Amino acid sequence: MQVEPSNAPHSNLLSPAEAVKPDTSTIAPEPDHTPPTSPPLPAPLPATPLTDQPAASATVAVPVSVFEQWTQVQAQQLREQIRARRWKYGFRIAIASAVLLAMLWPMLRGSNNHSSADQHIALIKLEGTIEYGSHAGAEALISALQAAFENNTSQAVIMQMNSPGGSPVQSQLIFEEIQRLRSKYDKPIYAVVEELCASGCYYVAAAADEIYVQPSSLVGSIGVIMEGFGATEMMKKLGVERRMYTAGSNKGMLDPFSPSTEKEKSMVNTMLKDVHEQFIAAVKLGRGAAIKQDPELFSGRVYTGNQSIANGLADELGSVSSVARDVVGVVNVVDYSPKENIAERVAKKLGASFGHGFGSAALNGAWQSVERSGVK
Repeated sequence: MQVEPSNAPHSNLLSPAEAVKPDTSTIAPEPDHTPPTSPPLPAPLPATPLTDQPAASATVAVPVSVFEQWTQVQAQQLREQIRARRWKYGFRIAIASAVLLAMLWPMLRGSNNHSSADQHIALIKLEGTIEYGSHAGAEALISALQAAFENNTSQAVIMQMNSPGGSPVQSQLIFEEIQRLRSKYDKPIYAVVEELCASGCYYVAAAADEIYVQPSSLVGSIGVIMEGFGATEMMKKLGVERRMYTAGSNKGMLDPFSPSTEKEKSMVNTMLKDVHEQFIAAVKLGRGAAIKQDPELFSGRVYTGNQSIANGLADELGSVSSVARDVVGVVNVVDYSPKENIAERVAKKLGASFGHGFGSAALNGAWQSVERSGVK
């Protein structure tokens, strides 16, 4: 039997073609197993603390304590380098400066203010023991005296005295040079005593035109002395025997470990008397008729300033300023005194400077080692 198709609008019957055609609206497509063609994703970044900055600008965090330790080590090394360089260059500069000053000092010393165009008084100080090679020796004082007398603008010379004396030879050389300069130049020289002018110092002062003192100054001691000691009795008690061999009968004279003979005593007294007579003659030549003819003055006795004026060893009371102002009439005083050479002072102190420098370097090195050991 043949069934006719119905013309109803809501018929559920399908045509054969429609029945065979699949319904794509209700059937899900099969999954695609083809590998992706997009580029691989980058590896994930390590975890970082949360910040307000964008993720693109985030950096890897370093522990703060490690960074501080590294900074301390670098700063310490820098300080050590600075200390080492400072010491090295400072030491070199000090040595170079000392050598340069030692070389230039003779020229600088020659350019003293002695050639001043103004009228002045030349001051020369005699201080300390008169001995060879010192600033109170003949070489230094004679050089100063010559400069003072040869300068045409110096109106007079004042020697300021503060000395217990010293070598009779050095004193005699200075005395004779003052006498020579006085005769060559028409220029007065005055001796001004402050504390002490004894023995060889008075030998020099006697060559001046006039001698000025203070009331309590100590003046005189016109005598000669030679002293020593003997240890023969002590050696006997200790059982010590002195063995001395000489070529010449008087070669071992004045040996403190040998007995003193009458012959030796006589020879020593003869020498002392000769030097004493030279001293007395120089004082009488320098002081002239001003000194009293009293043998006690030449006994080695010391007098005060007032006493020395009374017996003729000195002339009047006065100081450097009063003599310059009242006697010479010139208040401008220029110091011609010999001064210690800068090279000598550097040589004396150089050893101490080396020791101080090496000691400081050693202490700095030890302290740096301690500081380095404390950085962990």
